[in-house]
Amino acid sequence: MPLPGSYTSTNLKKSAGSGRQSLAANAYQTLYRHIISLAYEPGQRLEENQLVEQLGIGRTPVREALLRLAADLLVESSPGKGYTVRPITIQNTKAAFDALLIMELGVAHLAVRQDTARFLTMMEAANDDVAGAMKNMDILELVEANGVFHSHYAACSRNLYLMQALQKVRCETNRLAYLSYGNEIELQRSLKEHYTSVVEQHQQIIELIRDRDESGLKAVIQAHIRIFKNRMIQYLIDS
Repeated sequence: MPLPGSYTSTNLKKSAGSGRQSLAANAYQTLYRHIISLAYEPGQRLEENQLVEQLGIGRTPVREALLRLAADLLVESSPGKGYTVRPITIQNTKAAFDALLIMELGVAHLAVRQDTARFLTMMEAANDDVAGAMKNMDILELVEANGVFHSHYAACSRNLYLMQALQKVRCETNRLAYLSYGNEIELQRSLKEHYTSVVEQHQQIIELIRDRDESGLKAVIQAHIRIFKNRMIQYLIDS
């Protein structure tokens, strides 16, 4: 069964008129969503023949999609063994959060010095989508809306290098977010309470950028990432 909103083989074939590049992009999006939602499990081998059959397209766009996923560190390639979904480990998780913290604090430093009105409006809309997905308990939609919020936050820096670097890291943290948003992890706080705190912190981020409060913004960013990181480390320890 295809994931909600993902491309089926029919969708992919219809896009053939847009050329091979569109086929590869759509194949990437479908495989990406399967990896993020853990439909393809960490460590699972991805057979090229099966992917070609599943997506209903040729080998070339599938290979291009796999190469892009490898560049995003979501799959690994081995000579003679093809591709496997990158495992989720405590070491990799800590490394991803270390990078995320450094870069999002960098965004904070720049964001309070930029004209961000347009991006703040988009962040507010994305946070509404986050809240809506939480209400509907649609975890994949929630992860994607959360990703959109943070991509608009990154855009507040108006720094293309930071935006692209964060997009790479978010590929991995979006997979972790699917686990965080879909599981009761903390004994002290329910998943519903966690949802509420996420929406509230997002709103604080918006307001602090608008107020150009760099120290306050950095404090919320640190807390936001720390909660996420602690939830994931606890999940991996308990798994």
